[in-house]
Amino acid sequence: MKFLFVTREALSVDLAWQLTKEGHEVNFYVQNQSEKDVGDGFVTKVDQWETQKDWADVIIFDDLGSATTIEKLRAEGKAVVGGTAYTDRLEDDREFGQEELKKAGVNILPSWNFTSFDEAIAFIKQNPDRYVIKPSGKAQNEKELLFVGQEDDGKDVEQVLEHYKNKWASKIKIFLLQKYAQGVEVAVGAFFNGNDFIEPININFEHKRLFPNDIGPSTGEMGTSMFFSKPNPMFEMTLLKMKEQLRASKYVGYIDINCIANGKGIFPLEWTTRFGYPTISIHMEGILSEWGTFLSDIAHGKPTQLKTKRGYQVGVVIAVPPFPFEDEKAFRKYSEDATILFRKPNLNGIHIGEVKLEEGDWKLAGRSGYSLVVTGSGVTMQDATAQAYQAVKNVMIPNMFYRDDIGRRWSRDSDMLFAWGYL
Repeated sequence: MKFLFVTREALSVDLAWQLTKEGHEVNFYVQNQSEKDVGDGFVTKVDQWETQKDWADVIIFDDLGSATTIEKLRAEGKAVVGGTAYTDRLEDDREFGQEELKKAGVNILPSWNFTSFDEAIAFIKQNPDRYVIKPSGKAQNEKELLFVGQEDDGKDVEQVLEHYKNKWASKIKIFLLQKYAQGVEVAVGAFFNGNDFIEPININFEHKRLFPNDIGPSTGEMGTSMFFSKPNPMFEMTLLKMKEQLRASKYVGYIDINCIANGKGIFPLEWTTRFGYPTISIHMEGILSEWGTFLSDIAHGKPTQLKTKRGYQVGVVIAVPPFPFEDEKAFRKYSEDATILFRKPNLNGIHIGEVKLEEGDWKLAGRSGYSLVVTGSGVTMQDATAQAYQAVKNVMIPNMFYRDDIGRRWSRDSDMLFAWGYL
């Protein structure tokens, strides 16, 4: 089949490479100039995507912000994997996302939307408690701006809001204060074909902080552990309740709700209404179905089912400076065109991020420093973790870094989730 990828930042290059390896024809369009070289040598690149739309059997959009274009293409009869105006808003507008969950009968944590830092500070003074600051809109892409308060009276959140008012007011136009809840952070996800969810579903555990033991700034993601499952109480209490809304919007793709689970319930924190990164690469470790056929089926609204491995999957992000920050000067100094070497010619579990292939050498591309995702699987989470880190040892990149604890909190988290009856 023929697949056309339309992407701003080349986020889906690993999926495009997978389709190429399956023997499909792939054309890959990158909008952002700084990411133009990502995927060179791995996939066929095109300078314009509109001229390719009639060539393609399936068109894939990998991020938010293209709903109008996608809906127009679908109206023309094109088979498209991608979001809608409704699902984009679920992720982009945090307050709207929470309200839609509430309307569907899903438990949510108390939260308050603000456009004024002074009003938010006054609110905390009147209602002292532990809160989380969550910017909405484009500012939520600045992961370091999300702040989890540690003090029960909210004084630390007040201090951070004062800082944001002075330094970030031009970027943070709207934000959410959400009441903090203790528990297990766990996400529920599934593919949707415009009509229904595709089984099995996915349960995953994100590791967002830069350093082990959840220390340091919040990143896009440093690694994830997961497993595929038949629908379980966690799915039934959250994502399943949104089925009719997703069907009405004709959403096609992967969708995920990150939650806090505790003895009182499961409380959604945020939506991901697109492929997750590195989630989609870790899916490849666990999914046995042929990706080209599967993506074509959901794009055409066909009922289908995923064939997956039994057990668990773990994925580790290998990054280089300046990740997780934007600093073009630092990238050029420490990382630009650096060669990726492998101790052994074994690429099992190796998934590309911002990488290009030149004269037989893998080199860093783009500007972010998000280089590779390395995955493993096993009958137990411990086996999957061991396999992933064995594959990490095979990678050599100057100045590379990664977390060494992905998947290792499973023993504690699983005990609680089973005890509460969610698995």
